[in-house]
Amino acid sequence: MLQEPATPAILEQFGFNSRIRSLPNMKPEFIEFNTKDGLTLPGLLYGGKKDKAAVIYLHGNGSSSVFYAETKNHPLASALAKKNISILYFNNRGAHLVKRLTIRHGKKETRKRFGMAYEKIKECVKDIDGAISFLKKRGYRTLYLAGASTGANKICVYNFYKPKNHIKKYILLCGGDDTGIYYHLLGKSKFWKLLAEAKRKVCAGRGDEMVKEMLPDNFFSYAGFLDIANPDGDYNVFPFYEVLRRIKLSTKPLFRHFKSVKKQSLVVYGDRDEYAWGDVPKIVAILKNYQPHLTYRVIAGADHGFKHREKELARTIAAWL
Repeated sequence: MLQEPATPAILEQFGFNSRIRSLPNMKPEFIEFNTKDGLTLPGLLYGGKKDKAAVIYLHGNGSSSVFYAETKNHPLASALAKKNISILYFNNRGAHLVKRLTIRHGKKETRKRFGMAYEKIKECVKDIDGAISFLKKRGYRTLYLAGASTGANKICVYNFYKPKNHIKKYILLCGGDDTGIYYHLLGKSKFWKLLAEAKRKVCAGRGDEMVKEMLPDNFFSYAGFLDIANPDGDYNVFPFYEVLRRIKLSTKPLFRHFKSVKKQSLVVYGDRDEYAWGDVPKIVAILKNYQPHLTYRVIAGADHGFKHREKELARTIAAWL
């Protein structure tokens, strides 16, 4: 396991320019940690050696990686440093569209395809537990869990399946409704047709085959599509579309993962979030109806990725912690 500060050679291996400007006195440390099912996940740890608190940050899906635009990590890392809080950004098994990773069990090694195209959101429990174990071994006593977009969904899924955990507070940033997005994008007939086909493929042991009808714009295996689009699946944490459009897709209780959250939590959206169905106030009102005791913030002028509002978001998070 690597435990030295990131060098230019190491950083270039993971796809970002080694000449980027690091934070003053806060060069990121390249780290790796293991999951219980045999994966080794890479990350960047920002913070001081005497810090006893840390934030674990979960990225979204798509072609996401914490390495390709490392400077995007700086605003939050800098704001947290002023409070002596470290932050760990890491690539989970859903990073990239398709990525072959090595699974190790003792001396046995196998290669398997991961990435968004194959991701099953419930497996985030293993990734988060791996990050928690790594930081606790480093001596961190207080841990917070933050997630953006799909990362926010993963926090709710993690809490749903493991409510008794080592996290003190949650930070949910712009949680999204992927099931609603694909229903809207594909239309009723094609959506249900593809979902039924995905179930048949998975049951037949052919879930790793690609959904050709969605190429080239959307890159999914049948197993990955079934996980992200199934209205009754774990991915459907924030079913805004069903509530706003008054249509019934799910048979299970809506927002059941979100309602399971009992810890102190901060929920943040940008008022220009392009995935909020054009009505951020309504989205927030829906969430408050299910969880009135959480803390909610809306950042003016911010889109789904908080572009050009990164410093304001960082200040909001640091002040709340």
